[in-house]
Amino acid sequence: MANRVYAIDLIGYGYSDKPNPREFEESFYTFETWGEQLNTFCAEVVKSDAFFICNSIGGLVGLQAAVMEPQTCKGIVLLDISLRMLHINKQPWFGRPFIRSFQNLLRNTVIGKLFFNAVATPESVKNILCQCYHDTSAVTDELVQMILQPGLDPGAVDVFLEFICYSGGPLPEDLLPMVKCPVLVAWGEKDPWEPVELGRAYGSFDAVEDFVVLPNVGHCPQDEAPELVNPLVESFVKLHS
Repeated sequence: MANRVYAIDLIGYGYSDKPNPREFEESFYTFETWGEQLNTFCAEVVKSDAFFICNSIGGLVGLQAAVMEPQTCKGIVLLDISLRMLHINKQPWFGRPFIRSFQNLLRNTVIGKLFFNAVATPESVKNILCQCYHDTSAVTDELVQMILQPGLDPGAVDVFLEFICYSGGPLPEDLLPMVKCPVLVAWGEKDPWEPVELGRAYGSFDAVEDFVVLPNVGHCPQDEAPELVNPLVESFVKLHS
């Protein structure tokens, strides 16, 4: 084995604890919280600096962690990082009050839980995955259950509603100029959620060494096409080790 690899569940997700967001005076489920978690994990478990390999919204976490503690991160690979198109700053000014009203409706009425219950079913999860995976044969029953099961844990609904209502915090374009380590960006050519045409703009930041388009791949290339992603990661790590 050439490298040690860790895959962690961010607090609130997977099999990590899911504290009730209503028990905190300030927002708890933020990129600052998750960035601190990632850096603490490196300090207490990995016990060394590390490379961060991040997909989708995890890309914001990796960037935030690298900005908070630059000495911890040796380099970042961003796979289809979330563009955060629902961020408040990306909405027209006249629509922002409506967005806040809708978020309050989801958080504070039964509508939010009804919405969650409609989504948290095997059929809904499979349909969502078949949207974001270009190769739908990769969407197996095992994958559906791996994603669905932790979402049925106590407290998961509150975390889900809190996060879909999180339209503040940093954007990738806010964090990339502050990153001190090398960055590789790779993007699934067929990603329907984060279009590669928009993602190309991230290739122009000074920290970004390369922007690689992954042909015929959707939003989760590390799972859908590991034969494309793993060599990129291995060569990036070797170059900067």
